[in-house]
Amino acid sequence: MNDNFVEKWIGIEEAANHLGVTKDTIRNWIKKTDIPAHKIGKLWKFRRSELDAWVISGKSAID
Repeated sequence: MNDNFVEKWIGIEEAANHLGVTKDTIRNWIKKTDIPAHKIGKLWKFRRSELDAWVISGKSAID
């Protein structure tokens, strides 16, 4: 992979589409889980690679 690659930040809507869930589900995960979300100003931002790693780790499963 290119060492100069900079991953684009995505918003809640794109994160929801990427994971196949609703925006409300993403908002609930922000409140209730350790989803890798970053608050930038008033907006929540995500990196696809962090979301994928979070799902693969099994941490996305809510008890």
